[in-house]
Amino acid sequence: MDVNLGADEIEQIIPHRYPMLLIDRIVEIEDGARGVGIKNVTANEWFFEGHFPGNRVMPGVLIVEALAQVAAVTLLRDVDQAGKIPMFGGIEKMRFRRPVTPGDQLRLEFTLERMRGPVGRGAVEASVDGQVVADGSISFALVENPTA
Repeated sequence: MDVNLGADEIEQIIPHRYPMLLIDRIVEIEDGARGVGIKNVTANEWFFEGHFPGNRVMPGVLIVEALAQVAAVTLLRDVDQAGKIPMFGGIEKMRFRRPVTPGDQLRLEFTLERMRGPVGRGAVEASVDGQVVADGSISFALVENPTA
């Protein structure tokens, strides 16, 4: 289902804040099982200051984090999961296929593969202009938020 969640709505669902909120918009969510987000990569990103001077490349680990944030919004938007926070369990078979640089618009996709109680796994894919830049799977646990 098409949705249009901006930063304000995303911050109501997940606990991430600047500078670690790495998604700008959620554009699709299907019943907590699939989600699509957007990250507009600009030359002013904080991580470009040191990665790498003269050759700006978005760190792969931050692409994975952005994918995980899309997964978190997809899962936590469900009323049954309200008040929980996502914790990484693992990153499996992640491949980085080309650099992400200023001016790119990342399309970040998550598809839930398995959920057993609070623990799950899903496929993730990041693309720019229809070309896959990273893909793999992530595992996670949804735990009670100790500050809620």
